[in-house]
Amino acid sequence: MSTTGAESPGGHAPAATSPLLERRLPPIAELAVVSVVMMMAGGIFMASHLPAPPPLAVPVSLVAAGGFLTVVAVALLARIRPFAWRTFFLVMRWALLAYFVIGALLAFVFVHNHVTGSTLGVLVATLVVFAVDVPTILAFTVARYQDPAG
Repeated sequence: MSTTGAESPGGHAPAATSPLLERRLPPIAELAVVSVVMMMAGGIFMASHLPAPPPLAVPVSLVAAGGFLTVVAVALLARIRPFAWRTFFLVMRWALLAYFVIGALLAFVFVHNHVTGSTLGVLVATLVVFAVDVPTILAFTVARYQDPAG
């Protein structure tokens, strides 16, 4: 047992705080999550009106606001210096591929179920914003804790 008092009650030395953990970054993940919530709310709103054609004012507003938040998040992300861009793009590339496949399958389901016109357009726009948001959240969350020099 140490008499210096530097050890925790469990006998372990306290972990040194990393500068990566203390670093203040813009709210990129938070903005993208709010955008995802807007996309989900718009989709639920539209689904609640089926099989009748849904009113599109609320979903279009949600897609526009969510798309705006996504653009803001990407703009804030682009301004971060230094950042582990290599890690970010590694995760982003694979996550985008996965969400492109998911989005394409969902778009196929919509077309297969005879969704047409403006309703299909809003649903596809929702899928596009969603398919950018989730990979951005994943890639940012991984890269923010990586050493930018590595």
